[in-house]
Amino acid sequence: MSEVYEARRTRLRDRCAAAGSESALVSRPANVRYLAGGVPAGAVLLLGPPGSDQDLLMCPQDPFGDPRPAGRPAEGLRVAVLPAPDADPAVAAAARATAAGTGSLAVEEHHLSVAQYRAVCSVVPGMRLADLGRAVEQQRVVKDEEEISCLRIAAEITDQALGELLESILVGRTERHLALELERRLVDHGAAGPAFATSVGAGPHSGSADHQPTDRRVEEGDFLSVRLGADYGGYRCEIGRTFVIGTSPASWQIELYELVFAAQRAGREALAPGVACRDVDRAARQVLQAAGHGEGLEARTGHGVGLEIDEDPRLEPAAMGKLDACVPVTVEPGVHLPGRGGVRIDDTLVVRSEADGGPELLTITTKELLAL
Repeated sequence: MSEVYEARRTRLRDRCAAAGSESALVSRPANVRYLAGGVPAGAVLLLGPPGSDQDLLMCPQDPFGDPRPAGRPAEGLRVAVLPAPDADPAVAAAARATAAGTGSLAVEEHHLSVAQYRAVCSVVPGMRLADLGRAVEQQRVVKDEEEISCLRIAAEITDQALGELLESILVGRTERHLALELERRLVDHGAAGPAFATSVGAGPHSGSADHQPTDRRVEEGDFLSVRLGADYGGYRCEIGRTFVIGTSPASWQIELYELVFAAQRAGREALAPGVACRDVDRAARQVLQAAGHGEGLEARTGHGVGLEIDEDPRLEPAAMGKLDACVPVTVEPGVHLPGRGGVRIDDTLVVRSEADGGPELLTITTKELLAL
């Protein structure tokens, strides 16, 4: 795996050199992990000039101490630990660049705070600073097969946890209790933890994208929406399903579910290399708009996943750019009717060409409207 991290750093190094920067300071946690492997919280990466082996991981604590879920830094990477626990790794790394005689340094301005940026400037007098921008995030969009394998395992864990919950008694239990149980099951099946805060919404809370679980109890006849994901090896997936509790669905529930299912299917079927991101959003959105649900729809139909649960690309009306092969994304349309509830159906898929079988569905829990 060390050669994979080295190749990633080389690619970024070449990009920086082409833009006129000898070195780069990477501070966003997901970007550091992408380039350096398992690192302690707060670590930063100082990328040396082309042709050098001077890449340095600056850590607030020893990364080779107690076993850590995140793993170890990539082999061959120089590691330094801050002498003082209250020191700033980004500032310390910039000071190392100055000591090495670096003439220009690219930094992630979108991640550094104003105070950090000023502190970095104070230790690099005379050095030319440039904005690295979202260069690493852009590099992370297309996943290699090792990354996709981690996502597959994360999806398998998530499907297992959800499947076990569906076999238990749900009536009378609170949204909060169900969310906590799902997160425990994720860990039991091998996840490092939840990929994000698990959402469980019952009755009038169902179908809401960012609903935080409450003490409302699940009742007969409720819609129950569940949204969860596992973190495995640092990679995060997402699944969302909606069910009916304890009885046969009412006609309005069947109608609404079939509508959202049709929108989600349209979005999934639109996924292909070369397709504009906005066209995937449009494929799902126009199904809901044609049925009179244009008002109150979410701002986007999906997004990329990986080391973060919400990353590029964005599947939204104003999105720029086109999809590439081997890009994992979510497709997650939903409709929420105030006071009544609603439906969400979320899947994680990998964009594949038609020759490779089309979009690869990672989250396979049934999308049939089940009465539990």
